[in-house]
Amino acid sequence: MLARGRTLRDRTPPTAHDHEAASGARPGVLEFVEASNAGRVPELVPLRIERMLASPFAFFRGAAGLMAADLAGTPVSGMHAQLCGDAHAANFGLYGTPEGEIVMDINDFDETAPGPWEWDLKRLAASLVLAGREGGVSEKRCVAAAEDVVTSYRRTVRELAELPFLRSWNALPDASVLERAKADELIDDFEKAAAKARKNTSAKIAATRTEEYTQESGTTRWRFTEDPPKRTRVDDRTAEAVITGLESYVDTLRESRRNLVARYTVSDVAFRVVGTGSVGRRAYIALLRGNGDEALVLQVKEACPSALVPYLDVEPWEHEGHRVVHGTRLVQAETDILLGWTTIDGRPFIVRQFRNMKGDIDPTGLDGGHLDDYGRLAGALLARAHTRSLDPRPLAGYFTGDRDMDEAVGRFAVRYADRTEADHAELVAAVRSGAVAAEVEDD
Repeated sequence: MLARGRTLRDRTPPTAHDHEAASGARPGVLEFVEASNAGRVPELVPLRIERMLASPFAFFRGAAGLMAADLAGTPVSGMHAQLCGDAHAANFGLYGTPEGEIVMDINDFDETAPGPWEWDLKRLAASLVLAGREGGVSEKRCVAAAEDVVTSYRRTVRELAELPFLRSWNALPDASVLERAKADELIDDFEKAAAKARKNTSAKIAATRTEEYTQESGTTRWRFTEDPPKRTRVDDRTAEAVITGLESYVDTLRESRRNLVARYTVSDVAFRVVGTGSVGRRAYIALLRGNGDEALVLQVKEACPSALVPYLDVEPWEHEGHRVVHGTRLVQAETDILLGWTTIDGRPFIVRQFRNMKGDIDPTGLDGGHLDDYGRLAGALLARAHTRSLDPRPLAGYFTGDRDMDEAVGRFAVRYADRTEADHAELVAAVRSGAVAAEVEDD
């Protein structure tokens, strides 16, 4: 298996990954933005634009499809993994396992699809450069962080290739991953984020974002408070459609978990704006109550075709929510026990816990030393994720040798960060000229 990887390395040497940032086939920036707004809630499109204007890194977060266009046709080894599809630095986060342990892993799979592992790695490396620049980190440290992503990815692949299959498969990305990834500087950041995540539960949401009210019949119920435009009420027809969708969602869970969800009843449904790239997609939160005052909050999020699919030779899925759930279950070490999918008004959705002890370490807030460590941590996590679908042994064979791969991807990352800054500037100019509408979001 190692020999196969070495053969692929001879065909596509690591230096081949030091290529141009943008392909000639890429769409124009405004053309891309307009096309990516198709199918979104029209009145939320200006809000999406406003969030992408915040910084080049924010633009990057909403432009996975544009980078896929740029990577199409670039050199690859020929080995495919189940990709995150949008593996930027802010899509790694903390969450709780069913046993209550805090782990850190990739946490966004809207764009997941099988494809070249290099695409995720290059997107992650470029994002570290952009995040560092936004945080005022020196260019030298930004480049070091991008290269450290690749160094850690290679090292982790080699380590996993030497483990028994069951051990490598079940490797948990808990706090111990910091030491293994040589990211000790992040221990305090991890512990602070973990402490905050442990408090981030459905019970807290119910305590701070819901209210009791009296219906016309005289009975009392609980509902979400409004916080426009982030959280707004829905009409009765929409609420009923979401509740009907939740009934069919239960069938996508394992049998024991169906019994768990069946113990709750839906008390309220609200619309909630999420993310940057996802703004304008239909997303709801459902308040469920059971066992007296116990609350469970589920997120019901529209699942659209992956932005990578036009550039990959993959079979389309009948249900995009099923695609996202499949990718999540395949890549994450521990998935939400209530993760499933459904259809609402003919549109595919995923369903998951809205708050599952989730937390994050903001990469734009890290200094140079911590950004290096974050790069090593994220690189290790990405390697572990990829080797759930890609045998690490031939990949380890491909990495045999020196640091050529680290430096090649590092140079590409800088080049792509420069390209993204130019793309962002073009969008800013279009908004200032009135060619593109944006909405100022209240703090």
